[in-house]
Amino acid sequence: MRKSVAIVFAFIISQFQAQQTPYYQQAAKYKMDIDVNAEKFTYQGNQTLEYTNNSPDELKVVYFHLYWNAFKPNSMMDQRVSNQGKNGDSRLQNAGVSRLASIPKDQEGAQNIHWIKQNGKNLKYEIQETIMKVYLSEPIKPNSKTIFTLEWDAVIPQQIRRSGRNNKEGVDMTMTQWYPKIAEYDYDGWATFDYVGREFHAPFSDFDVTIKINKDYVVGAGGILQNPTEVKGYDANAKIKTEKDKKAVWKWTAKNILDFAWSADRDYIVKSFDVPEGPKVFLVYQNNEKTKVWEQAQPYVTKYFQIMNSHFGKYVYPTYAFIQGGDGGMEYGMCTMILGEAQDMEGLMGLMAHEGAHSWYQQMLATNESMHPWMDEGFTSYAENYVMNQLFPPKEQLPNPFANSLNAYRNFIKKGIEEPAVWLGDHHDNGSAYTYSTYVKGELYLVQLGYIMGEQNLAETLKQYYDQWSMKHPSDRDFLHIAQQVSGMDLKWFHHYWINTTKTIDYGIKDVKYDTKSTTITLVNNGQVPMPIDFSVMTADKKVITYQIPLNMTHTWKEKDIYGDFKTVEYWPWTQKEYTLTIPYTKSQLAVLGIDFSQRIADVNLENNFVEVK
Repeated sequence: MRKSVAIVFAFIISQFQAQQTPYYQQAAKYKMDIDVNAEKFTYQGNQTLEYTNNSPDELKVVYFHLYWNAFKPNSMMDQRVSNQGKNGDSRLQNAGVSRLASIPKDQEGAQNIHWIKQNGKNLKYEIQETIMKVYLSEPIKPNSKTIFTLEWDAVIPQQIRRSGRNNKEGVDMTMTQWYPKIAEYDYDGWATFDYVGREFHAPFSDFDVTIKINKDYVVGAGGILQNPTEVKGYDANAKIKTEKDKKAVWKWTAKNILDFAWSADRDYIVKSFDVPEGPKVFLVYQNNEKTKVWEQAQPYVTKYFQIMNSHFGKYVYPTYAFIQGGDGGMEYGMCTMILGEAQDMEGLMGLMAHEGAHSWYQQMLATNESMHPWMDEGFTSYAENYVMNQLFPPKEQLPNPFANSLNAYRNFIKKGIEEPAVWLGDHHDNGSAYTYSTYVKGELYLVQLGYIMGEQNLAETLKQYYDQWSMKHPSDRDFLHIAQQVSGMDLKWFHHYWINTTKTIDYGIKDVKYDTKSTTITLVNNGQVPMPIDFSVMTADKKVITYQIPLNMTHTWKEKDIYGDFKTVEYWPWTQKEYTLTIPYTKSQLAVLGIDFSQRIADVNLENNFVEVK
């Protein structure tokens, strides 16, 4: 009996200790040699990968991503798009018909593994669509390293989504998700999500990449070019050095990034400039009439990085490249691939602002995008709108920088197809629902927090989030923990409602009674998400007085906000349907009564939020 009790006790202790394991993250170092056949859109690849297991677990298998295997008929991506029909990603289907289904045989994506070895020993592996499972010859023990070597060849696919040949703007090769990439391993296990169109995840890695390609090509990439005087485009005095096959050799390095991406075209030009206090920015694009707006980009990009560095934390890498290379835009380590034929500077800069902000909310603060896409896309969208509001002040003044996103959310809710933000990125059933749950609700998550805790506390939360978690893999719990520490509030209820459900906010003014010395307002909660309420009055002489009605669940009340001073009154219990507020103003002294003059609250029905006193 005593022995059994001891065993149970030991098990309980071990489980407790397992949950208290200190944070760790894996590391990788890639050395790759690539030989490109530009005429046939194929390449040969050799890779040496030093992998460090910083986890407390012994690893008996590893997984690699082979993303290009998705770009062919009847792949999982094709099946997913076909099943979704017109509800799927509009870039992957046309009138409900998958674009992948008609890729010609000679333009199908392929990553053909010849062999893989561990410390020189051949390994058994199996290809499961876009995942390669590798059985190790010897386990990787905790706090140890191993060396993988592998050889493969690849067919650059028809450009359908992000990667591929000859995209619609005429770029020859967009080389993204192009190499066998080791999957991330953390407390949740291996991040082996199939590639069916959405997001990615990876360990922080160092890259040493050599690319052999026809000498007439210019290459743009996320990294440091080691030999600019030997290749085309980067040095006015360069003498292009070629080998016997008339190919130039490009040598790139990058440290501590998630992914190495590059693009190649014969018509690229390269412009560069230095942002004060970093980084050095490269603009890589085709030089033609359709890209003339790029010539105006330097002052806007400079100010963009200065604002981002000041408000969201300093960009840590030495360079960043904006490359004309993808469909729409997609972020990678130290670069982004974007469409280049913008109509005006604001349009181009909007794309640059969003993709550039992913260097914060995807690269430096490297959440698992497949599991928490709203943290990646949503926080990035927040940063984009925060900066764009300063770069291009709206012609008609908005109540806040996020008013357009709030209105878009309200209009979308009316369609009745919203899906919870907590869903995995690739598992949303409707393309529009994915966009709103991820980009818009993720952005409004921060907007609502600013309203609840005060904008100063939100700014401090974002700063501390960066300080504590940059160059790591934070989760939503890590962010929420900081928000609660900074504000002193309990915010778990809000996180649950906003991320895990599709419930909505809907407060209104139910009744107003004017007395000889005061006015009594009855507010009503018609929605399912409780919130604190900032109730304001504008007096007849244009003064604004705001009353903060706290929500009891926060237990600590907002103390300040950039949108003005306020008086705090009795809290509103979340279980209580109505709330009565009496203010010392008569009807003749009042002009307007309203819920949230700053218009940050994501109330889905604004029609009953304001009363004009007549």
